[in-house]
Formats: sequence, structure tokens, C-alpha cells
Amino acid sequence: MKKQKIAVFLAASLSFFTLFSSLAFGDNFLSNYLHGSYGVDSNAGLTAFPVLNIPFGGRSEGMAGAFAAVADDISFLEYNPAGSSMLQRTELAFFHNNWIADTNIESVAYATRFGNNIGFAAGAKWLYTPFTEYNMYGESVANGYYSEAVAIVNASYNFFSGYYYSGLSVGMNLKGAFRFMPDFTDKFGNIVSGSGDSQSAMTAMIDIGALTRFDFLKFYSSRERNASAAFVIKNLGPSVMGDPLPTVINAAISYKPIRPILIAFDFNIPVNLSDFDLSESPYAAFGLSANITRFLTMRAGLMYKGGSSRVTIGSAIDMNLVSFDVNYTLDLLTQMQPLNRVSLGVRLDLGDQNRKQISDRVDELYLLGLEAYSRGNYADARLCFEEALRLNPRFEPAREGLATLEDREALFQRVEDLYRFDF
Repeated sequence: MKKQKIAVFLAASLSFFTLFSSLAFGDNFLSNYLHGSYGVDSNAGLTAFPVLNIPFGGRSEGMAGAFAAVADDISFLEYNPAGSSMLQRTELAFFHNNWIADTNIESVAYATRFGNNIGFAAGAKWLYTPFTEYNMYGESVANGYYSEAVAIVNASYNFFSGYYYSGLSVGMNLKGAFRFMPDFTDKFGNIVSGSGDSQSAMTAMIDIGALTRFDFLKFYSSRERNASAAFVIKNLGPSVMGDPLPTVINAAISYKPIRPILIAFDFNIPVNLSDFDLSESPYAAFGLSANITRFLTMRAGLMYKGGSSRVTIGSAIDMNLVSFDVNYTLDLLTQMQPLNRVSLGVRLDLGDQNRKQISDRVDELYLLGLEAYSRGNYADARLCFEEALRLNPRFEPAREGLATLEDREALFQRVEDLYRFDF
């Protein structure tokens, strides 16, 4: 029965997406999309470092990049730097992305959380593609690899977090990028030593993000917040050899109506900082994730972007401390293409630094305090509430318990004062 409900919800979600697509992008959106007749953005391809637009892989790619508001695993590093301070567990991940035209991307990322509110992460991504130069006779005269690399260092802090509110997380990525072009030949076919340096480059940029989670139309019982919202500015930095970086402003939401289903929507506005008139058109991403069993998750997504839209499907298998992610992406550049890209990911769960154990102990102390209060043992109740707050200073129910005890003692003292006779 549970699986039938999930299937019905998935069908309803697909119907909703079809209706949404028609309203947002036109009645013939799906037909045009599948036949490659959607509009091509005349400002596409004007930015530097395309590696910044190619995802690691993992869950975020399986949802077509609709991940800024989800940001609940290590994929957050590319979509919302605020995610690290809300990450449940420490993760180490490795990704391989088989891009188009013999281009590959290798990535590694690590993320952890200190205490309840401080997050840290680091990652690196390397794109490489064979480079071969031929002369007029079709002979190979120069070869090597064109490559781009990005290194990321992340930090974030979760403000106002507590029992009733998950907080407002604010984070930043500091990124450095490098582009290497191999040497090429002159008009006589001779390799010019150091000629590749004229087109090689390096630069730095930042990402800034905010994330909050809350309950909205929640139809199941859990402390987990079922909705979230995010705002992110990515790749904010100077131009590189006259070409701007792919700066993007992102607004996103996610929603979990029932426990196994997650829906996410991201709206992106590219900004050409060198010339606003040359900015690409806004684009959107829609993602859907469903927990089929305890260990199997299926995902699907669509990114609608003029001239470079893509459809993704993916799955993940969780085996206790190791998770395997597999995604297939169909990039529709100007027409329907054959199967062209598969990404693989391995995520290692390195634990939660005893946060779950501490949280369970705080709950236990709070319940013991309530029990002691109900028996009239107010001293023990106070000790339990104070110990709970020592372990988690933002556990508001224990603070409320102490306030109740203090109000009771104040009232008792007032009654004593009223009946006291002064001689």
C-alpha cells in the first residue's frame, strides 16, 4: 500500500510538472524540448572557466541541479555554501563525471560540522580533455591536455538554531581556478615553447549563500523540517583575460510533503559583470527524489536552459557507511543527442561526532526532569534541565522547564511573604 501511494504521488508530480512547464514556458514546451526546437541563448558561451558550470555529480546532479535549498549532503559545496553548518554527518566523497567529447571531470570533497553551528568543507575539481593540433596535411604536430581546475574552501555558521527553529545558515566559498593550455605551433608547424601560457590563466572568486529550514504543510511526524528556502550568489569575481566569470544569482525552495518524497525548484539569473546586456537568460531546474526502500533512492530532474537544457535520472544505494551514486544526464544542446554522459560517485560516512548520542541524552534528561517535576522533586528536575542545557545550550524546552521552576519558587516565596508576621 505504501509503494502504491508513492507511485500515485510520483504520477501526480509528473502531471504537475507538465502543467507547470506549460504555464511557465509555453504550451508547447515539452514538445519543443524533446524535438530540440527550444530557443538558443545568444549570450551563451561568453564566460570563462566552463568547469564552474559542470557539476561534481551525486545527488545534486540526479536532481538536475535543483539543490540549493536541499543542500543536505556533500553536493552542497557547488550549490549553496551555507549547507555545511546544517550537514548531519561528516562526509568524504569522490566523483567521476564522463562529460561530452572525451572530456572527463574528477572531483573530491570533504565536509564536516563542529558542534551544532559551525561547518567547514573543502573540495577540488579537475577537468581535462585531449588536445591535438593537426597541420594542413592532417598530421599531428602538437598534443597534450587542455585542463581546468578549481579548489574550494568553505565555512558557514548557523545563527539562531534551536529546538523550535533550525536557524539561518550563512556561508561562503573561497575558490581558486586555473586553466592550462598546452603549447601550440606557429605557421610553419613548429611548436612554440611557452605559447600555451598566453592562453592559460588563473583567478579567484567567492560564493555566498543563505539557507533556512522550516515546517510547512507537514503530513508526517518528525523533528526533521520538511521545507527549506535558499538564496545564493555564485562565482563572484573579476574577469579573466577579458572574459567574465559565470556569475549566477539563485533562489530556491524544497518541500517534502510526505516522508519518502522530496521536490525542489531552483531559479537562476546569470549576471555578466562586464556587461549586463550580455547576461544569459534566466533558467530553472526542477528535481524529484523518492526513497524507494531504506537503502535505495531514485531521482529525476530537468534543467530548462536555452540551448543547453538537460534531463537527468539517477539513483543511490546506501550501504551503512558507504553510498554509491549513479546518474545519467542527457544534454540537449541543439537537438536530441544519444546517451552521452554518466557520472559516478562514492560517499563515505565518517560519523556525526556524537551529535546523535548527545541529542538522545538531552532528550532523556529533559524527560527525567519532567518526571521529577511531576513527583514534586524540584531539585532533581532542576539538575536534569541544567545538565540538558549544558550539553545543548539551545534546547529551549529545558530552558522553559527552568523558567517554570523559577516561577514556582517565586510564587511560593510570595505566598510565604504574605503569611509572614513581622514582630
